[in-house]
Amino acid sequence: MQYASNQHAAQAYRSAAIAVPPLQAVVMLYDGAILFLRKSLSAAEERRFEDSHAAMIRATAILRGLSHHLDYDRGGAVAERLHGTYNALIMACLRSYGRPDAAARFGRIIASLGELRDAWAFVAAAAPVRTAQRA
Repeated sequence: MQYASNQHAAQAYRSAAIAVPPLQAVVMLYDGAILFLRKSLSAAEERRFEDSHAAMIRATAILRGLSHHLDYDRGGAVAERLHGTYNALIMACLRSYGRPDAAARFGRIIASLGELRDAWAFVAAAAPVRTAQRA
């Protein structure tokens, strides 16, 4: 199951990276993680616990995919910091699921992801548009 989840996360990242510029793909992946956490909360409120768990796992798979594709050579300390942040968010999701205060915990996780998403959206908007070069 873990292998399939890792494969899914990597595939989601590759698909997004191919379809849109890389910075925009990162923004889209944050949007996806946020969406799945909201779906998890909604399903839990409706007592659809299997759907809630599946949505939470999809959100963590996206974060895992982002973490696995960090470029430490180019990103240096920023990449290391993002790696720690992604892992902390993944653990927060896993530890929060099923708790009586899960909604508040997920709310804080979603807010954190929203801040990261907005920062990447700002960077993406400021980045020059690159055209594909032909060999």
